[in-house]
Amino acid sequence: MEATLAALLPEGIGTGAAALLVVASFFTSALTASFGLGGGVAMLALLGLFVPVAALIPIHGAVQLGSNTGRAWYQRANIRPTVALPFIAGSVVGAIAGAFLVVQLPDAILKTVLGVFIIVITWAKFPWIARLSKAGLSIASAVLAIVTMFVGATGPLVSPVLARFLENDRKGLVATHAAVMVIQHGLKIVVFGIAGFAFGEWLPLIAAMIATGYLGTLSGTSLLNRMPEETFQRWFRVLLTLLALDLLRRGLVDLF
Repeated sequence: MEATLAALLPEGIGTGAAALLVVASFFTSALTASFGLGGGVAMLALLGLFVPVAALIPIHGAVQLGSNTGRAWYQRANIRPTVALPFIAGSVVGAIAGAFLVVQLPDAILKTVLGVFIIVITWAKFPWIARLSKAGLSIASAVLAIVTMFVGATGPLVSPVLARFLENDRKGLVATHAAVMVIQHGLKIVVFGIAGFAFGEWLPLIAAMIATGYLGTLSGTSLLNRMPEETFQRWFRVLLTLLALDLLRRGLVDLF
């Protein structure tokens, strides 16, 4: 039995590591379905322990594409088109523009700047953000999409911006975030596919992780539906701040 399972896995990934990743996919998806973020970053860190560096971003993107697609479908009634559609349009434009950028900013500076950005937009008051037109929202999403060309896990960048447009709407925030991330991760998969990355040998593992991730989405959505709005908003900000502080820590360590 173990030999059969091992034959379905890519070279270098043991059955124990694969089982851990499949189980972890349930919990990381449940976390994101409950709070709209956190799961993607956790999964990226865990994949980094077992997956070769060259395969890390494309495999993470494929797993997150499946996870976010399942969440967007299951929570589709709560997607807010007035926010999602202009954001998606800007993301496509930004991703195309970002693909042509030839200047790679230092990783340490990116992490430090992004950490500060997330903390400021999470805790500071910016009433004008909610009054942005659809064109303004598209421009903001295009800028974020360009930034995501340099960053693996992008959810913490998107979440605080969407939160400003969907205040006191936890279900709309989580569902709309899922819809937006489907596009962003989908674009990544297209780019890596064109570049020649061999997804074929990874498909059984990716499929298993997507399946358990969907079960995690069901569990996390149940918690989201029962959670009071005030509780959601408090933990949403706490999670964002912790992720931002970790970005700052890694950026400053690399700088100094």
